[in-house]
Amino acid sequence: MALDVGNKRIGVALSDDLQILAQPLYTIHRKGIEKDIEEIINIIKEKNVEEVVVGLPKNMDGTTGFQGEKTLKFAEILKEKTDIPVLMWDERMTTISARKIMIENEVKQKNKKNLVDTIAAVVILETYLNKKNMERG
Repeated sequence: MALDVGNKRIGVALSDDLQILAQPLYTIHRKGIEKDIEEIINIIKEKNVEEVVVGLPKNMDGTTGFQGEKTLKFAEILKEKTDIPVLMWDERMTTISARKIMIENEVKQKNKKNLVDTIAAVVILETYLNKKNMERG
């Protein structure tokens, strides 16, 4: 499972059983860190998730800024509340990629705000799965 954690929304994506394809699940509208973590843990249990990849927003020079620090804190709390691996993944350019995908697929303007985070989570998961599968051979 991949998460694109923002201030107002969290995009959620899942992989197939073979860990080849990334698929959008939905967008969580943030209600506070405890409730957000609780909803993510419910997804982990319901979907039998084996690991969580959290997109880490970095500056273009590779440093971690304010939003990155908030995301790291979120991931640390999630790690404390679950017994599966929670990994950080560089998410630079994923929102741009998500917006490009929506333009290419002619997503209506009214749907874009809710979809961008979920599609960004798909991009995060796709890049993670591609690297993981390449390493396996």
